[in-house]
Amino acid sequence: MLDTRIVKLAENLLSHSVRLQEKETLLIEVRGEGHALAKELVKQAYAKGAYPFVRVLDMQIQRELMMGTSAERATHLAKWEEPMYKDLDTYIVINGPSNDSEMSDVPVDRRRAHLSVMQELNDYLVSNVRWTLLNYPTAAMAQSANMSTEAFEDFYFDVCSLDYKKMHEAFLPLKQLMDRTDKVRLVGPGTDLRFSIKDIPNVICSGLRNIPDGEIFTAPVRDSVNGKITFNTATSYMGTRFENVSLTFENGKIVEATANNTEKLNQIFDTDEGARYIGEFAIGVHPYILHPMNDILFDEKIAGSFHFTPGRAYENADNGNRSQIHWDMVNIQRPEYGGGEIWFDDVLIRKDGLFVLPELQGLNPENLKG
Repeated sequence: MLDTRIVKLAENLLSHSVRLQEKETLLIEVRGEGHALAKELVKQAYAKGAYPFVRVLDMQIQRELMMGTSAERATHLAKWEEPMYKDLDTYIVINGPSNDSEMSDVPVDRRRAHLSVMQELNDYLVSNVRWTLLNYPTAAMAQSANMSTEAFEDFYFDVCSLDYKKMHEAFLPLKQLMDRTDKVRLVGPGTDLRFSIKDIPNVICSGLRNIPDGEIFTAPVRDSVNGKITFNTATSYMGTRFENVSLTFENGKIVEATANNTEKLNQIFDTDEGARYIGEFAIGVHPYILHPMNDILFDEKIAGSFHFTPGRAYENADNGNRSQIHWDMVNIQRPEYGGGEIWFDDVLIRKDGLFVLPELQGLNPENLKG
């Protein structure tokens, strides 16, 4: 019997996230598991009078393709995929990993060759297609979260069924505050960082692009970042896990980077010039996501967190930084993770993960849950 929670999730994805209309095209891309959700999306898309298409990728085969790839091969791939993607109105990506580290041994130069060619097409999708990315609950995800599969599935559907319209309304006062903010200061264990967000747009994320969702993002003025930041949440890049990442900035640039694997960390930051500059600053608020799972779609939304992102800026919150990478790194500021503060123009707005200004307290967990 089909889980009724899958039916509800599919309804939310089509109606709220990508807003699928009659006679529009929809590509459903399944990366690993997630077939039950894909089938339900097809069924509901047909019911709306839309035109669904499905692409299923086996990640072990994708790894084999990446192991032997080159810029020339990636160029052919882009030519092959471009007509398909440019004919899309909507696009839903379902990640259902059975092994989070499947791509961990793909050589860095192969990844660079692939990304350098595919970036233009990826940018087109982000800017011109109504898209949503979500992870489907798998045993591998449950293991990363230190939960049983059944308990993780219950957690997953609670997280994905939040009232995102209510969240959007609660975000509006913070958006207005960020619109008029110049100086930002982040303080916490191993962290004292200053930068400007003056005149950089900010964007509310409340269930359109990602499920789960719950963040507001902007970008620092590119050369304004100074100080040190230490991340208390593990982070992964192309299947390699990094812990205790610490970055030191001078005039926007990462001048020192250390972690449990410092050499590989710096190899990634040497991908191109923009990889050592920041493309995003975001604040996470999801009330049901409290602890890291080594899954960035969840971790970047953790209540009481922020993330800081080396690499490419988004076009809708653009500071001009360009890079092949976009690597969200998360710091949790709740007391059990060491606490911390966020200051806007010398005014404390969040302490130990809770907003202190009255107009922002609707974003605190007890209010978003209700």
